[in-house]
Amino acid sequence: MGDLAKQDQSVPKLPIPGERNILITSALPYVNNVPHLGNIIGCVLSADVFARYCRLRGYNTVYISGTDEYGTATETKAMEEKCSPQEICDKYHKIHREVYEWFNISFDQFGRTSTPQQTEVCQQIFKKLLDSDRLAENTIQQLHCDSCKRFLADRFVEGTCPTQGCYYDSARGDQCDKCGKLLNPTELKDPKCKVCKETPRIRETNHLFLELPLLKDKLEEYINKASVEGCWSQNAIQITNAWLKEGLKQRCITRDLKWGVPVPHDGFRDKVFYVWFDAPIGYISITKCHTPDHWEKWWKNPEDVELYQFMGKDNVPFHTVMFPSALLGTGENWTLMKNISVTEYLNYEEGKFSKSRGIGVFGNDAKGTGIPVEVWRYYLLTNRPEVSDTLFTWADLQAKLKSELVGNLGNFINRVLSFVAKPSAKGGYGDTIPDAPHADSDALTLELAEIVGRYVEQYIEAMEKLKLKQGLKIAMSISSEGNAYLQESKFWKLYKEDRPRCSIVIKTSVGLVHLLACLLEPYMPSFSARVLEQLNLPPESIKSLCDVNKAKRPWEIVPDGHKIGEPKTLFTTLNGEEVESLRKKFSGSQADREKRTQ
Repeated sequence: MGDLAKQDQSVPKLPIPGERNILITSALPYVNNVPHLGNIIGCVLSADVFARYCRLRGYNTVYISGTDEYGTATETKAMEEKCSPQEICDKYHKIHREVYEWFNISFDQFGRTSTPQQTEVCQQIFKKLLDSDRLAENTIQQLHCDSCKRFLADRFVEGTCPTQGCYYDSARGDQCDKCGKLLNPTELKDPKCKVCKETPRIRETNHLFLELPLLKDKLEEYINKASVEGCWSQNAIQITNAWLKEGLKQRCITRDLKWGVPVPHDGFRDKVFYVWFDAPIGYISITKCHTPDHWEKWWKNPEDVELYQFMGKDNVPFHTVMFPSALLGTGENWTLMKNISVTEYLNYEEGKFSKSRGIGVFGNDAKGTGIPVEVWRYYLLTNRPEVSDTLFTWADLQAKLKSELVGNLGNFINRVLSFVAKPSAKGGYGDTIPDAPHADSDALTLELAEIVGRYVEQYIEAMEKLKLKQGLKIAMSISSEGNAYLQESKFWKLYKEDRPRCSIVIKTSVGLVHLLACLLEPYMPSFSARVLEQLNLPPESIKSLCDVNKAKRPWEIVPDGHKIGEPKTLFTTLNGEEVESLRKKFSGSQADREKRTQ
């Protein structure tokens, strides 16, 4: 059975005047490593849930993302792996793509920033800023390696941390990993070039800066309007206001690197754009790859298009201050972000997920655990760190799988469909949905229908406000109500004592099963596909169900006489031994794990 969200993506979509046109982006993951579960919940999975919800509601939706490929980190990784930056990007772009495919992420376009389209759009925006006098030229001091014949980016310098009491001898030019202090390369004691180990010297170099102070009024006007009229998470507002309070300063947009978008300006042609300037433009260039002739209808159309952006909290200033400033500075009518959803950090067991140190469960690890993808998606989304940091533990995953997915959701669906599937001679309905002509006069059923109708109202309200964890909790509450309804009705007794009323309970419950397949499709698409298969209904049958009026009459959702498919177990528990084995397998760093398997 096909994935509903992916069925109509072969033809690029364009905004339709008068309809809700939703443009969704998730922060472009950096391409120098495998994404861990914290990265996945922070941007691509959260955005995918909202994109799937929008499609279910019939909104004209495009979901864009891709790998962020330029900059120092890529050059550093290429040196470590003794290959070219392009080879690193090709290798990790493929890994990212495979991880997201396994997680059922329904991009309309998953692209990359190392494309001709990125160069074209980036240089166009730069030229507009130049023509509008929004750029300044300044001289700065930077470390230069005479041996390598180049200026050294922050991560190409290592030395001793200057912080009193620390003095870590392998501090990077941008940060000390031991004490956590942010550094400038020129502050390091005894600095060394990471490539040749020679001592670099301080030299002056010219760079271009975006004049953020000149854009302050326009930026604040945009932020004040968007954060009130749109939907901004509280942490996004707090982080943005902190930046504005500190005062906007000129921001360097160029770097002395080879791997990046070339600066098309005399005196700077040997430089590239700084990745903070170039990366967000990737959203635009990837949209251009999706619809080459009509990308401006999405990105220069604020009247018809709503832009939703998903990210972790460390990316906020680049999306609420830097990127909109660059677009506002061109003087063109860009589609600016109206809605932003920001996550805090997902921590792992007793520490933090870390790509650089290889700590935690990574995207390609999840596939090898034997735990189904819908369980991973469910667990991550129930743990989505919307307000404060949350914690991933194997024991918690085991507990939620057992009580929520097996005990609540799987139990309800299996009880209902197994009863329908039983032959008449054995006390069932022989695979056929019964007629229930007087359902709207059954008191218990009407009470349930009112509750379910309110839940669907609340679900829609939560999803529209990007409260994805709340939306999931509400959908699961409908399953709990279904279980309570079955217990209170004692349908197994009714089958013998009051068949017409039993038929009402069963037909209503089958309607709830179909409704749950709809409401949970954004969260667990492969689960919904399997439920629809067991119901013997096509994927498009759930598109019209996200509707309060239909939810209030669940006995009308699936017609009488319809034959269902074969009921099967949807979820299975993890036992204590399996959980302990997984905890041990994923303890320590990736390097530690590799040693254990040698």
